[in-house]
Amino acid sequence: MKHYKSLAELHRFNGLPMPEHPLFSVYRCPKTTSLGENPFTSDFFILGFKKLKSGVIMYGRTQYDHENGCMLFAKPRQIMQFQNLEYHEDSFIVFIHEDFLNGHSLNNEIGKYAFFDYEANEALHLSPREEQIMWDLFFKIDAEYRANNDEYSRSIMLSHVDSMLKYSQRFYKRQFINRAELSGKTVSKFNDVLDAYFKNGATELRGLPTVSTLASQLSLSPRYLSDLLKQETGKTAIELIHIYLINEAKNRLRSNDQRVSEIAYALGFEDLSYFSRLFKRETGSTPNQFKKHLFK
Repeated sequence: MKHYKSLAELHRFNGLPMPEHPLFSVYRCPKTTSLGENPFTSDFFILGFKKLKSGVIMYGRTQYDHENGCMLFAKPRQIMQFQNLEYHEDSFIVFIHEDFLNGHSLNNEIGKYAFFDYEANEALHLSPREEQIMWDLFFKIDAEYRANNDEYSRSIMLSHVDSMLKYSQRFYKRQFINRAELSGKTVSKFNDVLDAYFKNGATELRGLPTVSTLASQLSLSPRYLSDLLKQETGKTAIELIHIYLINEAKNRLRSNDQRVSEIAYALGFEDLSYFSRLFKRETGSTPNQFKKHLFK
């Protein structure tokens, strides 16, 4: 698989105009493009806007759908592929080498944007107004990119990139709300698969339920699921798993015929001390103290 370490290599290999900067480039896509027809990885962050008429964009092992007005986000060393793309209208891609962020505040901030870990079918769908905001930011980035490079250029370009990411975060929250209204509360579906995990005896074979396991059953990526649940409930997926575990533990502790260790192992805990620490953190008392208080 091809791995691009430099932007010059990526541009040259794909027949694009050579980049104006060794660590930062922008590309306004024509109606058709052959960019990355074979799978590739890179040392770049990629931000793109697309309106596909046909073709496939692969991100990892899943593909972006062909809905108009979608943003895509990729991080370094993520597998990407673009096949036979034909666009309804202009699209753009911004390439940022990870070294370009060194020493800038965005170097620490960019890792906080969970959508870089979303699956491709969780792309950001933009309204016409939101599209215009993204295009305005792109034009500002492009104008600075093509101007004479000076000591302000990097800071200005990254400030616009930062705005693009912040707007994306805002628009994703809007999408979470719209999605919940259209498809029902994610938390209800999450609780259903979590409940089924225990009723089907999965703890005996697989141990504690993980966010990844439950997300896969809902056909979502772990971070997207967690962000959806945070929007709906104020709590992340792992926090909701912990709440479920502790409530289940409390129910079982109310029965005097099971020892604490038996309950812990039945719930999927391999480490009794971890079960006790989690229980105390959530309730303020250890399992033994909780049980003793019930039966004193």
